[in-house]
Amino acid sequence: MTHHEAENTAPRAAHHGAQDTTPRAAHHRSEVAGLLLAAGGGRRLGGRPKALLTHHGRPLVEHAVAVLRAGGCARIHVVLGAEAATVRTRAELPGCVLVDNPHWAEGMGSSLRAGLESLAGTGIDAVLVSLVDQPGIGPEAVARVLAAPRSHPAGPPHEPGPPSRPDTALVAASYDGRRGHPVLLGAGHWPAVAATATGDRGARAYLTAHEEAITLVECGDVARPYDIDTAADLVHLE
Repeated sequence: MTHHEAENTAPRAAHHGAQDTTPRAAHHRSEVAGLLLAAGGGRRLGGRPKALLTHHGRPLVEHAVAVLRAGGCARIHVVLGAEAATVRTRAELPGCVLVDNPHWAEGMGSSLRAGLESLAGTGIDAVLVSLVDQPGIGPEAVARVLAAPRSHPAGPPHEPGPPSRPDTALVAASYDGRRGHPVLLGAGHWPAVAATATGDRGARAYLTAHEEAITLVECGDVARPYDIDTAADLVHLE
């Protein structure tokens, strides 16, 4: 699958495929990027792209990026699809890597594949995946999921062990015990996740097959995981 990336104001070296000449030792101990899937066309919303829905007077995609930044993601890749050119014009997304998914109509799986492909070769250890149409999930949930590899030891429960390596991490927010977003995927999982990401399932098939390896982080006290899918859901926007 082919895609094109651009940025609003980020340095040229942040583009996918650009050479990163910074010695690996000079990077942070672990690198985790935010990956925002914002390509949906809003079929059940009458064809209104979700990224362009208005929330607090601005495009919803801006709010979703702000949540990732406030939660601790310094590097953010945003996958665009429906009316991508309009999103680029209307939304202010400085510093973000914008990834075009020409196959967005195939479903969320194609956007996840495009986003993971854009991170290849960047030295990123893990990616935190979020969805543009979940404005009830705020920075607190993002921060909890990001912290999980450091705070949850690897190995059997109740046995001491070292923190999980970010590149092997599988972490998901949960709401009353039910898995949801955001989801943290260590880089070691990306090829298999991409191979199983089809239709609107995203990483669901892979996560279901590896349920026992997932660290669930309860976020029901700080976030609400509703989706903006239909006209009735627009009541959640402000």
